[in-house]
Amino acid sequence: MTEYVSLTYLDLVLASSFLVLNGGLSLWLKLGLERKLAIAATRMIVQLLLVGLLLKSLFAVVSPLLTALVAFTMIILAGREVWARQDRKLSGIWGFSLGTGAMMFSGTTITVIALTTQIQPDPWWTPRFALPLFGMILGNSMTGISLSLDTLNTAAQRERIAIEAQLLLGRTKWESMRPFTRRALRTGFMPIINSMAATGIVSLPGMMTGQILSGVDPTEAVKYQLLVMFLIGGSTGLGVLMAVLGSVYRLTDERHRLRLDRLTK
Repeated sequence: MTEYVSLTYLDLVLASSFLVLNGGLSLWLKLGLERKLAIAATRMIVQLLLVGLLLKSLFAVVSPLLTALVAFTMIILAGREVWARQDRKLSGIWGFSLGTGAMMFSGTTITVIALTTQIQPDPWWTPRFALPLFGMILGNSMTGISLSLDTLNTAAQRERIAIEAQLLLGRTKWESMRPFTRRALRTGFMPIINSMAATGIVSLPGMMTGQILSGVDPTEAVKYQLLVMFLIGGSTGLGVLMAVLGSVYRLTDERHRLRLDRLTK
């Protein structure tokens, strides 16, 4: 009995037929989603094939410099996604650096702590362990941070009169922005909260499913999945908090004025 079931390219083609069916339904119902489905699927295929080749090379070399370079590239690309997913974003370098910096700090800190204290590979920066773990943490943090920033910036623009009224009454910028700060934080936390609440009952996460299919004992797979979910939750919370507070700071000034001119038009 083999430890895992090897997939052929024909198996992947058969699985992709379900996506083709979705495209056909989009054409039939005139949803206009078939082009987006095709582009997304093509990007996914190309990116995963390139990542597979890159990781295979990295695993053979085991270089800390190359591992750090790949991790930094992942941060930059994730930061670009955070920036692009906001309808109203901070202008200038703040628009890109705020979300990127929050992700880099929270994701890197949590990943390094996990590698050095819980997983403990030798060396701790071994790409086989560091990059997949960092990718899972970074991806989930990216979603939470982008949602929270979009919520805060949109609310500040929409509720401008209410915020400025509070400022005129003598409240500080933090007090005036508090309701919208809380709403943004709740929005950023919601995806990971929903994911944790549904894990195990509604869905089996991809990492755990992959381990079980590859022959890992289900009990061990559960342990690793719990570890990853705890790390993702911690990183997402820290990143969302940093990004939202940083955005509130930028949307106001030291004279407690609302500065919506710092948002893109």
